[in-house]
Amino acid sequence: MWSGFRDYFGLSNRQARGALVLILLAVSFLLITFLYRFREPEPLPDTTAADQRKLDSLVALMEHDDKEAAASRLHRDGESGNQMHSDPPARRMPLHAFDPNRASVAEWQALGVPRWLAERIEKYRSRGGQFRQKEDVQKIYDFPPALYQELEPYMTLPERSAAPEHYAANRPFSAESGKRFESSSRPERTKPLPVQPFDINTADTLQLAALKGIGNKLANRIIKFRDALGGFVSTEQFGDIYGLDSLALAELRNVGHIRSAPKKININTASAEELDRHVYLSRRQAEIIVRYREQHGAFTSPESLKPIRVLDVRTIERLTPYLAF
Repeated sequence: MWSGFRDYFGLSNRQARGALVLILLAVSFLLITFLYRFREPEPLPDTTAADQRKLDSLVALMEHDDKEAAASRLHRDGESGNQMHSDPPARRMPLHAFDPNRASVAEWQALGVPRWLAERIEKYRSRGGQFRQKEDVQKIYDFPPALYQELEPYMTLPERSAAPEHYAANRPFSAESGKRFESSSRPERTKPLPVQPFDINTADTLQLAALKGIGNKLANRIIKFRDALGGFVSTEQFGDIYGLDSLALAELRNVGHIRSAPKKININTASAEELDRHVYLSRRQAEIIVRYREQHGAFTSPESLKPIRVLDVRTIERLTPYLAF
């Protein structure tokens, strides 16, 4: 138990003994206070009828003030958007067909969406976000699933319009067939060449920005996440990148192949600052790993990380491809 206590908090023997002494002193003071009150009960004050009436009036006044303060706070939170997890407001108009890419904040509210959530949707669209499928609305953080199920049948997304055709009147006429045909001098429309697959671990922002649904901003975000990660080892990690909708994810998984190995960290020589830079580790976890290594020696395999209680099995599995022993 003693060694487990030290390992869990990452303490030396001296620090652990000091912490134990402080805990025992605190418990002793609490027990002394409890025993004193138990043996010497406080005498009940003798209140007259006049004093009792005053106390009753003060209690009533305090309850009234508390109700007014609660009502004021509720009104203020409702205006400032702090009621993030409260029930959505009452719907001000019957449900009707609407485009989630064009609806304003007022229109979302009229459909029963809270103001704070409607403003979050507007902020997402102002930054270039777009709902390409109805399911993309659920990616808005804290969007209630029950509310989505209610609004989903009324969401309408315009289909992509086909390329405009040439007017028949501008086409040359064939006397033999009686049909109009395209002139050979008119340049033919060429379809854009498909994007060739590339290595996601060495791609630059130009390659990523050329994909459907990914602009310069998302391309920079993908590169930043990849560098902090050390490289992708699975296409499932693309879903951890904030802001990618279903179209962008599908496009990235289609052409973003993993052909090069990720960068690895030597866990037996890395400092807490180096470990903290990794996406899957927090500052506290990095410091405890280093302390545990200093007390118990070098790590030999991923299994040797399991005694560190701040690392669960899922975290160790995700870290394993990025660690060198």
